[in-house]
Amino acid sequence: MQRIMVVTDGSESANRAVDVAAGLAKALNGILWIVTIRDVKLLSDHMKEIRQLGMSENLLERFTKQILTEAKERTTRLGLSDIQIHAYEGDAAETIIDIVKREQIDLLVVGRRGSGHLAALPLGSVAQKLTSFCLCCVMVVP
Repeated sequence: MQRIMVVTDGSESANRAVDVAAGLAKALNGILWIVTIRDVKLLSDHMKEIRQLGMSENLLERFTKQILTEAKERTTRLGLSDIQIHAYEGDAAETIIDIVKREQIDLLVVGRRGSGHLAALPLGSVAQKLTSFCLCCVMVVP
């Protein structure tokens, strides 16, 4: 396994997934892709609230960049050096599945639940879709 991808939204669950993915990439001498997805469906549902709070697209971009920067710093502290960071927009599950296929990812690492509306479910809706439809191994970190 040379190409490992971890998806983060900055949540505690995602941070645990980042740590696990970094450890695996280091042990396997692999490349780690750190990805965050701005889910357009969730954003459109909350865009009115976002605008009322005075948040702009620029602020959302900075927040996305902050999530990726923090995740990269976590992996660097764990001793990993071959790291790529990427931000995408789209439906979270569909976008991740497309990336996995296009980039020929060997292992996808995700947290059990993110910071979405259904965070109380035993397995998040995105993680559930990924374990069902991804064409690579999927590791769900509790």
